[in-house]
Amino acid sequence: MRCEAEPDAAAQAVRATLQAAVERHQRGDYAGAERLYREVLARQPDHFDACHLLGVALLQTGRLEDGRALIARAIALKPTVGAAHSNLAMALMGLGRNAEALASLDQAIALQPQVAESHNNRGIALANLGRQSDALTSYDAALARNPAYPEAHNNRGTALLALGQPAEALAAFEAAVTARPDYPEAHGNRGLALNQLRRLPEAVAAFDRALGLKPDFAEAQQGRGVALAMLERPAEALASLDAAIGLQPTALAYSYRGNVLCALKRLDEALASHDRAVELDAQNHEAHHNRGFTLQAMSRPAEAVASYQAALNLHPDNPDILNNLGNSLQDLGDAGGALAAYDRAIALKPDHADAPMNKALVLLRLGRLEEGWPLYEWRKAKWPGVSRADLPQPTWTGVESLASKTLLLRREQGLGDTLQFCRYALACRDRGAQVILSVQPPLVRLLRQLEPQVRVISEGAAPGAFDLHAALMSLPLAFGTTLETIPAGPQLVAEPALTALWAKRLGPKTRPRIGLAWSGSAAHVNDRNRSLSLQQLLPLLSDDVAWISLQKELRDADAAALESQPRIRSFAGHLTDFAETAALIEQLDLVITVDTSVAHLAAAMGKPTWILLPLNPDFRWLAGRDDSPWYPSVRLFRQPRFGDWAAVIGDVASELAARFA
Repeated sequence: MRCEAEPDAAAQAVRATLQAAVERHQRGDYAGAERLYREVLARQPDHFDACHLLGVALLQTGRLEDGRALIARAIALKPTVGAAHSNLAMALMGLGRNAEALASLDQAIALQPQVAESHNNRGIALANLGRQSDALTSYDAALARNPAYPEAHNNRGTALLALGQPAEALAAFEAAVTARPDYPEAHGNRGLALNQLRRLPEAVAAFDRALGLKPDFAEAQQGRGVALAMLERPAEALASLDAAIGLQPTALAYSYRGNVLCALKRLDEALASHDRAVELDAQNHEAHHNRGFTLQAMSRPAEAVASYQAALNLHPDNPDILNNLGNSLQDLGDAGGALAAYDRAIALKPDHADAPMNKALVLLRLGRLEEGWPLYEWRKAKWPGVSRADLPQPTWTGVESLASKTLLLRREQGLGDTLQFCRYALACRDRGAQVILSVQPPLVRLLRQLEPQVRVISEGAAPGAFDLHAALMSLPLAFGTTLETIPAGPQLVAEPALTALWAKRLGPKTRPRIGLAWSGSAAHVNDRNRSLSLQQLLPLLSDDVAWISLQKELRDADAAALESQPRIRSFAGHLTDFAETAALIEQLDLVITVDTSVAHLAAAMGKPTWILLPLNPDFRWLAGRDDSPWYPSVRLFRQPRFGDWAAVIGDVASELAARFA
């Protein structure tokens, strides 16, 4: 009797040990559970449950290969348990063996097709293999079996985000948080979708909710920083990104941090942050791309090109990288390379607003106006306000007759652009239109001299009734302007009373008078390349010339330099509008200026105007010539190499010596 009872006692001991192991496992006591599972296996090496569950416990403690081997051994013992195949798949995914994991999940589903978790995990394996559309099908299968499955909704949203469908992804994340309101990952992913949809205040709130549930959630801090950066709240963005890096120092967190520092013009710190991003993950194309953008902002285009090329090696079909590569190639004077980059970007994304507009700028600079003007209309996609879709009247495109029509011409972009293109107001008048020209307030008094042919109003003033409207810088396209058909501009003159006032203010003329303007608006997109410091112009100064500053606004360093230069007279406080500046320019023999509104004003007055240009100048100054078809009195001095202002200053000094000898 006793001998016959021993097997039952042994079996009962194994069952009791297994039950104790399972209880410890469920409590999270993985070490205790492992010890007991191994006791069972010491007694019964072919015990399926002990082998399987020990493998699961090892997975849960990060011992993936050991766990995989045990679960595979369990499956060999009993191949018909779907859960074992599913758990083997989780081990394989953890080891990066996603194709094998997919095969295991297919086996699990074949054995137990109604288990939602297996379909969900199959979607994860497919997503890891880059098969996002197939992953969606698996997530949908999981949700068909369990409609309130929060992880499946969340994973479905992640796949939709990867497929570029943020609105659909947002709906999936909202279903996830409806099913589980305290699901921090779903709230964080909801923030990512809202970021992509540019619903930025809502995105910040979603990230805040995620962080409230999980304060050490690095990805949510990172997404919050990106949202705040897009909201132009850089100090807060920087704080969030620093917090993300403190929690989990990823390449993307450092890269986004570099972007914020770049926006704050803390360029050296920005570059250091991007360098750290590349160091952490040299295979991350965003890190290289963002580094290139900062190098571009630092006026280091050759290095920017190298970073963009590194990004393209990792992501060859990214239109944004190609567009920025084209911009840096433009800075280096490589028009052909820039056009090739823009063409590739456009081929990949035909609705990419920046690339066709930038291509237009290259074509216009090369004098290929017929090709450039149509593409230049892409600026309306970049700046929707230019087209003024809110106006009920139709846009004039050059086709409609202007006879007996009232045409509103709307300024856009800078003061210099208005001065250059206001000539088209007269051309429209010559076609029979009654023209209303809406301009920036500082130009109103000066341009009133176009009346009565053209009615000039300040932007924002009610124009009264009109039949058609057009953006001022769309008129070259409407007129089919080529290099040979650029219309003559009005020769602007100073008001006689102001001229007399400025003559008195300057006093008797004993020497040639030369006006200087060395910087434009600091907000201009190309200010880093087109503006100079006053210090750079000092080699031009000589005592046989009366030097007059035409700068209205002074940067701190320039203000200090000007104060220490008694040879330059400054009247910044009196230059309240362009009528005043015109009256001052009337007293001068020559204006030397960088590309800014002063250049356009002096040139429109017919004053001899020398314009100092970077290697990659604005399109209106064309390429490879020292004159301008837009302004007969202009002489152009160009950089021979990127950033080489010293050579330009030397050429100007030589010309000054010859002119005023």
